[in-house]
Amino acid sequence: MDWIIATFRSTIGRKVIMALTGLFLCTFLVVHLAGNLQLLKADDGQAFNIYAQFMTSNPLIKFISYGNYAIILLHVFDALALTMYNKNARPVQYGYQQPTSGTTWSSRNMGILGTIILIFLIVHLKNFWYEMHFGSLEFAMYEGKEYKDLYKVVKFAFSGSEYSALYVGFYTLSMLALGFHLVHGFASGFQTLGLHHGKYTPLIKNLGYAFAVIVPALYILIPVYMFVVR
Repeated sequence: MDWIIATFRSTIGRKVIMALTGLFLCTFLVVHLAGNLQLLKADDGQAFNIYAQFMTSNPLIKFISYGNYAIILLHVFDALALTMYNKNARPVQYGYQQPTSGTTWSSRNMGILGTIILIFLIVHLKNFWYEMHFGSLEFAMYEGKEYKDLYKVVKFAFSGSEYSALYVGFYTLSMLALGFHLVHGFASGFQTLGLHHGKYTPLIKNLGYAFAVIVPALYILIPVYMFVVR
């Protein structure tokens, strides 16, 4: 047992944790996106409200959600631990550095990108997750059953408030940060896990680029569409 604890306290172990949690969160992004795309349906929020109530009332989904929150926190704390280790490992910086040599802009700014995403998560959870669980939401009736009308809260945030333009802009900026975060993190995660091969690595990198563009773009589409059209 001691060697397991020692392994995951090491730099390599922490990088493995970072890779595993990061790749798991990529899966979460896709699942969450699929649900959020229900907002684009022209049904006055029915599909989205039914989805939201299912995700917050089904026991299995709730259990998975709590695990997901724990993984997000683990990913954040692990990133902080690695950042501090790297900083302490080189307390005296070189007099001259060439930041573009062998690195990408995304890899050099993962800390900044991660901070933007973390701030977004806090604001996002406060505006929607907290309201769904503890807010005084109105109810919508579908086929004789009541559902919390979270759609009305989302619609107000993206198109009904005097601050909607700012929030949509903040949302867009955060998703751009997510995209750049994924550009480095997706391929890096596979490489950390040892899935590095001359034949498949280029494919993984291209898949990572596609994921980093398509997923954030679809997330951005939702608030922009609601702001412009609705």
